[in-house]
Formats: sequence, structure tokens, C-alpha cells
Amino acid sequence: MSDSPFGTRVYQSVVRPLAFRMDPERAHYRTMGLFSLGLKLPFVGAALRRSMSPGFRVEDAAEVAGLHFPHRVGLAAGFDKDGRWLHELATMGFGFVEVGTVTPKPQSGNPQPRLFRLKEDRGLINRMGFNNGGLEALVERLKNRPDGLIVGGNIGRNKVTSNERAADDYHACFVALHPHVDYFAVNVSSPNTPGLRELQDRGPLTALLMRLQDHNLGQAIVRPVFLKIAPDLTDAQLDDIVGLVKDTGITGVIATNTTVAREGLRTPKNQIESIGAGGLSGAPVRQRSTEVVRYLRARADFAIIGVGGIEDGASAREKVEAGADLVQVYSGMVYTGPGIVRECLQGLR
Repeated sequence: MSDSPFGTRVYQSVVRPLAFRMDPERAHYRTMGLFSLGLKLPFVGAALRRSMSPGFRVEDAAEVAGLHFPHRVGLAAGFDKDGRWLHELATMGFGFVEVGTVTPKPQSGNPQPRLFRLKEDRGLINRMGFNNGGLEALVERLKNRPDGLIVGGNIGRNKVTSNERAADDYHACFVALHPHVDYFAVNVSSPNTPGLRELQDRGPLTALLMRLQDHNLGQAIVRPVFLKIAPDLTDAQLDDIVGLVKDTGITGVIATNTTVAREGLRTPKNQIESIGAGGLSGAPVRQRSTEVVRYLRARADFAIIGVGGIEDGASAREKVEAGADLVQVYSGMVYTGPGIVRECLQGLR
């Protein structure tokens, strides 16, 4: 830890031990609230900004999907579902932030508790269920987004919407967010909304994406569209994804979402069973998500955002070497802390 950035050392030695005494979901909102408050205090805010700055270099920049990224390290959807902390996250130095998953109508998500730490595995299990304040509230917040920060919009369907009407929900989100985000992530791979993953089948997914593209291509600015896929897809299903991206003309793929698999965990089996259903993220999904990135890159030249188990420079570099154009972190923020951006950048250099 001695070679880690100051912000990382403070987080891991002070903030994380305190946060880990709380319920994970409560700790998430509490720590971000305290960070937001700290930024408003004259001397504390200045110190935080100095310690968080990753020190961008010209060579860190990347041109992907027609967008100029100051560097390749972004924050995955789920951390800031409602776009509440975009200014704070920009201060942490992220090259881009993906908000959502947002649904047309507000929804409370699944009953609590619904977020669980697997400390021995440096992982998380969540069954949040697309809890969010709804499309209208997110649009209002995005009108005051930070200048210069690339923001993606991750879109989904409401739980009460059937798969037969799912395209209506995605289309509503797409149309409303189109003027306010820089790219889209179409989330059909969360395991926490009943039946959602059925939309990954090639037929319904092609129809859904073509409907979004019909609107997209009619606008003055055409937004990049990424499909977020599960790590649990077979090779045959991944081959279908490659064909689907080409057929629909979308930009690329975000690989991957959380997994429903539970193999190879250090956490005791009875503890895993007591947690129950949910998507597993963090270090346990690192290998599989990298395999998916590598498989896709060997078969296609579309843009790929790699996510899954990225918590330091080595894991970020692994995704890029496998073929990812950009990388996203989520669970790594919980275990490594906000200094993860600098650590990933150092690894990519």
C-alpha cells in the first residue's frame, strides 16, 4: 500500500473500515454524501482535489466511437444511478461516467437488504432491481452536468413492463436522454429484473436496437450505442451478438455485466446461500469478463468497453490487452477507493 496514491491509502486505512461496519447500500450513500460535503469546505475541498487528481497526460487520451476521452478509465452504471454525483465523480478524475440504469418511471427496486459484500473475494452481490428516481428526474440533473465530462446513459425497462412492451420503455428513455448524454448503454443483461435476460435473444434484441437506431439516425447528432451483455453467454450466443452489432449498426458492446455463477469463491458456501439471488461483480468475474472481451475482439472490430474485476493497474491493463478500447470500474471503487483512477492509469501507461 505504500506505493499507492495518498487518497487510496486514506480510503483503505480510514474510510473503508468505517464504511464496512455499515450496511453496504447505506455506506454507499453516506460516503458519497461526506465526500460531497468535504468538497464544499474551503481547505478540505482543496486537499481532496489535489489528492484525487490522476494527472492526465496527452498520451492517456483515446478516440473511441467518435468521442474524445481524456483517458480510458470510466465508472460503470449502477454507482450513480440518478446522476446525483457527477461533479464529485469528475473531481475523482474519471474519464467518463455512466449513469443509470434508468427506467421511464421511478421504481424502488427489490426489497432490502439487496447489496452484499464478499470481502474474502473482493466482490459484491447485488439484486438492486433497477432502483432509480425515473427518467424525468435524471434529465433535469443532466441539464447541470459538469463541463467536459463524458456521460453515458444506461437504459432499461420498468419491472412491471412485459418483455412484449419492453421496447417502448427503452425507446422512451432513449428519446428523452438523447440530447443530454454522449452515448447509450442498452442494458438487457441484469439478472435482477425478471425475464430481462430473455431480451438478449437475437430476434427481440435486433428489433429493439433497430427501433432505437431509427430514432438515433434521424437526429442531428448520432449517439454511439453500446449493448451491455452478460458474462454468462455461451460462445454461440456471443457469435450472435457479433452478428447483431453488425446487422443493427450499433457502436459496440460493454462486456460484461454481473454474473449469476458462484463457482470458485472463497466466501463460505452457507454465507453465499444465505445471501440468495443476485448478480456477482468484482474480482470473481474478472477472468470471465476478460475472456468475453478477448473472444469478441478476435471476431469483430467494433468498440468494446471492458468491465469486470478491474481494481488496479494490472487488471485494467489486462482488459485493454484483451481488446477493450475503454474500461469501467464499479466494485473496485468499494475495495480500492477513489484512487483507483490513478492506479489504473499508471497500469495502462
